[in-house]
Amino acid sequence: MAEELYLESFDLDCSGNNRSHRTAEASCEQLIVRRGQPFQITLNFSPRGYEEGVDKLSLNAITGPCPSEESGTRSHIPVSDALQDGTWSAAVKSTDGGTVILSITSPPDARIGDYNFTLETSTESQGSSFQLGSFKLLFNPWCPEDSVYLENEEERKEYVLCQHGIIFQGTKDSVEHVPWNFGQFEDGMLEIALQILDTSPKFLNDSNRDCSRRNDPVYISRVISAMVNCNDDKGVLYGRWDNKYDDGVSPMFWMGSVAILRRWRKFSCQAVKYGQCWVFGAVACTVLRCLGIPARVITNYNSAHDTNSNLLIEQYLDEQGKRQAKQKDIIWNYHCWVEAWMGRPDLGEAYNGWQVVDPTPQEKSEGTYCCGPAPVKAVKEGDLNLKYDVPFVFAEVNADVAYYVQQNDGSVKKTQFISLVGQKISTKAIGKDEREDITHNYKYPEGSEDERRVFEKANKQFGEGEVNEKSLDVSIEIKVSEGMNKGFDFDVFAVITNNTEAEKQCRLMFCARTSSYNGEVGPECGMKDLLNVTLPPQEEKRVPLRILYEKYGPTITDNNMIKLVAMLFDYSSKDIILAMRDIHIKNPSIKIKILGEPKQKRKLVAEISLKNPLAEPLTDCCFTVEGAGLTAEQLVQTLDCPVEPGQDAKVRVDLMPQLPGKLSLVVNFESDLLKAVKGYRNIIIAPLPK
Repeated sequence: MAEELYLESFDLDCSGNNRSHRTAEASCEQLIVRRGQPFQITLNFSPRGYEEGVDKLSLNAITGPCPSEESGTRSHIPVSDALQDGTWSAAVKSTDGGTVILSITSPPDARIGDYNFTLETSTESQGSSFQLGSFKLLFNPWCPEDSVYLENEEERKEYVLCQHGIIFQGTKDSVEHVPWNFGQFEDGMLEIALQILDTSPKFLNDSNRDCSRRNDPVYISRVISAMVNCNDDKGVLYGRWDNKYDDGVSPMFWMGSVAILRRWRKFSCQAVKYGQCWVFGAVACTVLRCLGIPARVITNYNSAHDTNSNLLIEQYLDEQGKRQAKQKDIIWNYHCWVEAWMGRPDLGEAYNGWQVVDPTPQEKSEGTYCCGPAPVKAVKEGDLNLKYDVPFVFAEVNADVAYYVQQNDGSVKKTQFISLVGQKISTKAIGKDEREDITHNYKYPEGSEDERRVFEKANKQFGEGEVNEKSLDVSIEIKVSEGMNKGFDFDVFAVITNNTEAEKQCRLMFCARTSSYNGEVGPECGMKDLLNVTLPPQEEKRVPLRILYEKYGPTITDNNMIKLVAMLFDYSSKDIILAMRDIHIKNPSIKIKILGEPKQKRKLVAEISLKNPLAEPLTDCCFTVEGAGLTAEQLVQTLDCPVEPGQDAKVRVDLMPQLPGKLSLVVNFESDLLKAVKGYRNIIIAPLPK
């Protein structure tokens, strides 16, 4: 009888396997592999070696608390002489004395998550079982059979591997580039991403069913959409939009996902205070990329929030142009969500590709605050009956808008105003820190036959929308001047045009109010009410309004937004003509100077400075710094002394680059009068010599 085969030691070759599976940036200490792609392990037997034909080897891979073959969470894998496609498979790659190298592959639709690994040996009637530790299995955008397969390598680098990015804020007329540290490969991120899945109500209510569905990115992305907000569960972020953040952190302060996710885990899954749409979207993007699903953050300017799914946003103003509180529908200056790339076998190949996944808690979907995945192609074609939440996303980029003025006598009159929602839909360009306009992915060109066809199709299903194209005797638009910088006064202009051959008499109300990005307005910071404006035939009149820092400075929010409303009352036609514009006040720039030669594992110094643009000192000055591969955690440096007008706030921070390649250092500056000032610098780090 042959002697029993005994496993003396094994090597999962975490470093080599993780490099080939593009997960080495996450860890070289634990095995992290992608489904549908082979990996190798080494088995060392003693006192005798493996004998083909005498010894039989098999592996067991199990995941979840109740593993079963029926659920796809337990797999018994006999070791054969060749790998098989489409299933769990293992084969002997080579033998050398007592050493056997096995090649192992998972199916491209395997359940992702934490796996335990065991080896079973049998020789004639004898058998033994050995623990081989654990590994993590992720989605694989490099595998053509995986439903998240992305063909273009540059896109895979950007949407799966890149740890930094740009999120677009501001207004459609003044787009602001805001840096973000996604950090999906930073220490602990993968464990937190899997913990998010294990904390969801779907897992807690039926862990076996939940784990059995973790092969499906449609299911996973929907769980993440619900779990990034905390409205129904022990989710990651608490949303708040009222500018009262004293018991937490202002959403504008965050500059990366890592600190948020670590805080969530550290405090036993208590929601982190506070988030708004770009924070929700960016954190979801980090978790999706971490699990291997390609993802990118999207910004939609003039984004409609349609609460009753009728594709019509009705806004009510008073005679001073202030929005009335009674309405629920609203237009956000911008709204951010995330797109995730995946197949949609539940809908058909036509709807494969980018899917809208929106974790900001706005409306319930199937009883839970989540949104998506909604195929972008379905949004463009007006296919509103498809899963998930296509009507809501369609309205965000397509809804009609009607403005009404509640007059002092109590009557309500509809204004003449063309408002286009879904403008400059934006994401970071591939491989560069520029804006890519993807509006064409969501909608056909305004006024085209295709646009009318899609809107009519959608309107038949859900809508009450209508397009108001009445030609106007008098038109009005708002123009702005250069140099709308924090701390300075500036002019804005109401430009009125008489399109008739007759003289016109009008009343002009021109008002400025500080506002938040979600459309809520604050106190007035500039006002003109001209009762008798004479407009000669076929002429243009320009009416200036001076916006003073002493007025807007004390009440402007961290978003740095001001809403301008110009309302023209035509005495002869009785028409009310409306113009609105959101403007973004620019913060001073942060300068980042790198001292030293940027090399992997070699200390670097970053000198960071900001010039005080205000006419008064800045106190309580603080710089916060982070960057994937550059800092192990957030670095905070405070200044002891006030920074006088025209002087620099300046600090130096030590960096220790852990990774080669392009890394991004992100900086936030806070003081008593300047808040949430962002800056960043990309640094090319030379690799260690081989």
